[in-house]
Amino acid sequence: MTFTSIFTRQALLSALAVSMAAGALPTAAAAQQAGRPPQGWFKVCTKQEDNDVCIVQNLMMANNGQLITAVGLITVQGKVNRRIMQVSVPSARLIPSGIQMQIDGGKAQKLDYAICMPDKCVAEVLLTDQMLGNLKKGGEVVFTSVNFQRAPNPIKMSLNGFTGAFDGEPIEQSKLEERQRLLQEEMQKKAEEARKKLEEAQKAAKEQQ
Repeated sequence: MTFTSIFTRQALLSALAVSMAAGALPTAAAAQQAGRPPQGWFKVCTKQEDNDVCIVQNLMMANNGQLITAVGLITVQGKVNRRIMQVSVPSARLIPSGIQMQIDGGKAQKLDYAICMPDKCVAEVLLTDQMLGNLKKGGEVVFTSVNFQRAPNPIKMSLNGFTGAFDGEPIEQSKLEERQRLLQEEMQKKAEEARKKLEEAQKAAKEQQ
């Protein structure tokens, strides 16, 4: 699945855009194994009908590929002009609490959830000039969601490289597809290793009986 097929005009203007894209992007481990720098902020641009669409993203994922936090700043220019910020976190969140965004220990801003799916919840807010300026000047941002046990789950994300990604050139589609392929291969490898370990443990348990 590529950005070209994901980001239809309808998806771009909904809370599904970043959450759908998150499944198509690589972990830092896969990028490092490919000889590329670890995952951080990067930009992807595409043409969708009469609109130019750019998305600046950062993803944090566990070693097993499970989403921790995904952030996307989506800029649509053309027939539709809109800038939004979306933050995706794991499901089973306390909906009224939303996601609290705090830059460099400053005043927290609440991001309301737009949609929840079986594997993630997505919060969305209009991206203002002030918010963008604060992100560019900041050193780190903390996104805090509250799980169903009412326990806050703060996730820190470095803003190092954010300005360069936002103002710089987008990553080429071919490189993005290559990263996606490497991620899929890495996840398949881990799944096979986990299967073998389980089989070995089951065999050892039978031998001890």
